[in-house]
Amino acid sequence: MENKTFHHDEPFKLESGTWLPEFELAYTTYGTLNASKDNVVWVCHAFTGNANPSDWWNGLIGEKRLYNPTDHFIICANILGSHYGSTNALSKNPISGENYFHDFPFISIRDVVQAINLLRLNLGIEKINTLLGGSLGGQQALEWAILQPDLIENLILFSTNAIHSPWGIAFNESQRMAISADPTWTERHPKAGMNGMKVARSIALLSYRNYATYGRTQSRDEGQVDFFRANTYQNYQGEKLGKRFNAFSYWTLSKMFDSHDLGRGRGKVEEALRLIKAKTLVIGITSDVLFPPEEQEYISKYIPNATYALIDSMYGHDGFLIEFEAMTETIKEWC
Repeated sequence: MENKTFHHDEPFKLESGTWLPEFELAYTTYGTLNASKDNVVWVCHAFTGNANPSDWWNGLIGEKRLYNPTDHFIICANILGSHYGSTNALSKNPISGENYFHDFPFISIRDVVQAINLLRLNLGIEKINTLLGGSLGGQQALEWAILQPDLIENLILFSTNAIHSPWGIAFNESQRMAISADPTWTERHPKAGMNGMKVARSIALLSYRNYATYGRTQSRDEGQVDFFRANTYQNYQGEKLGKRFNAFSYWTLSKMFDSHDLGRGRGKVEEALRLIKAKTLVIGITSDVLFPPEEQEYISKYIPNATYALIDSMYGHDGFLIEFEAMTETIKEWC
């Protein structure tokens, strides 16, 4: 595994019409690009993920896994606005010489894809054998497959959608309300809004799991009246994210989520999906309340010759980060 950084030293125009003077993308590669350059597996990470998919998708990617560095050249880039090495709100604006903080521009899914495509060109990759992505990563993968339909041979999408739903936007807005309610959020400081972000993460967990998940994993003891497992779990998850993320990136990426709309500027969403040429597998999770299975069914209905698969799991949206055995078997059967 190699951790690298791609430097783009020229102005980069964003979908909004504003510009980043320059940017960096942190990325990770595993394995070796073969002579024919046809063994590329590109991974798009989800909301708070990083450029090392063996951290969060270790059941799919790594030694002795379905996608292994012995056979594949695996690439994952940390997206613009994220916390793990790519240009984000805590980066220094080369024009002002100060950190961006609240002045960091709005970044859309399409901006992310255009940036990682510049990385692809820099690496001299002309064909992606397999493009993988779940949730926010799946949104990126869909955009890329539409923007460059001849680039990708196989497209595998997990727990994602073609347009972000009002339900998902409402969850994200509630999380941003928690951040903005933190009195430190207005400060130009790396830790600004941190307590608010912890609450936001607690809200997010409710959408990542579901009623049945909490009933099984955070069950209450008979006769208990306080200090429940669910109490400590929510606090723990907020504290855990606070140790590895920042509120600015959380805000940026939640807004990015909301912007996702494959049909924007392309007519209807269905028409955009029909532009995809890659052989496509779309995987849903039965208990996902944030990206319910009907959203994956919709995607598979309009992508030409796509295959839809549904995995039974109690883990809700987080099932795509947990159900590795079922996901592996589903992909093997599809291949």
